[in-house]
Amino acid sequence: MYQFFGQMLPCVCVLLLAASTLGLQDEATLDAQWEEWKLTHRKEYNGLDEEGMRRAIWVKNMRMIEAHNQEAALGLHSYELGMNHLGDMTSEEVVDKMTGLQVPLNRERNFTMVMDDKQPRPPKSIDYRRKGMVTPVKNQGSCGSCWAFSAVGALEGQLAKKTGRLVDLSPQNLVDCDVKSSGCKGGYMTTAFRYVQRNGGIDSEAAYPYVGKDQRCRYCWSGRAAQCKGFVEIPRGCERLLAVALYKVGPISVGIDASQSSFQFYQSGVYSDPGCNRAKINHAVLAVGYGVTASGKKYWIVKNSWSESWGDKGYILMARERRNLCGIADLASYPIM
Repeated sequence: MYQFFGQMLPCVCVLLLAASTLGLQDEATLDAQWEEWKLTHRKEYNGLDEEGMRRAIWVKNMRMIEAHNQEAALGLHSYELGMNHLGDMTSEEVVDKMTGLQVPLNRERNFTMVMDDKQPRPPKSIDYRRKGMVTPVKNQGSCGSCWAFSAVGALEGQLAKKTGRLVDLSPQNLVDCDVKSSGCKGGYMTTAFRYVQRNGGIDSEAAYPYVGKDQRCRYCWSGRAAQCKGFVEIPRGCERLLAVALYKVGPISVGIDASQSSFQFYQSGVYSDPGCNRAKINHAVLAVGYGVTASGKKYWIVKNSWSESWGDKGYILMARERRNLCGIADLASYPIM
């Protein structure tokens, strides 16, 4: 036993020295990294005071990312983080400006999925990006319209499945016209589906472009690209039925907790932060498939609306069958077309 620890001690010292050296190297090049980051993401600030504050947040986030990835290299995490365009924002600011899921207190429960003996067993993996049912990743900006992007993604998937045509639909149409939601201040996916049903359709993105702020409703029937007959909600918290729905239906609107800084800077691997709280679901995204890694880690394939600069080109792999991580199976639904 003593011999074992004697052999381990030099390794530990090497790791600590490497970490210390890395910190010094970063300190020496921090200014250059900051300037490069600002240039890459076209950041401009109102004076030195604001820039100083934002730089301090950026440095703190850089240190956190660095520490996490060092632990990941030791096998302590199943995912890695990376600096992105959200680097000068706190996690609280990200939640405030870039989420927006609001669950209605008196939401109407619709027909829910049930399992029966005749349902086929879902395959081990499925990815609707490869089936032409998922449009490119978008950027909601500083508008709490995640709910609109999630709903539109599910509608786009069903439209492609029904017609064979993949068409970008208009989240701005929902932001401006769904009076049951609150536009950039938040909304809910089934409320959006109900709006499209009652309105008789939703415009295409080409006919009704996204601007990322509240406007008066400008829906026009001539730009209509899809319709909706209703929606289905998946039983709360059931990951097995979420997998069945993905297999049988297509992309599914889901809600998650996106308040962790680890989510803000996710870059690769299977995301599994124990701090992710299903009781604090605040962000709407789109589940577009699922799978399993070579090492046996099961995951959901999730499309976000924070641009391709975030995550793995706009996507995140979230741990599956890990006690409903982040509440991903609690608010799942899809439209009927």
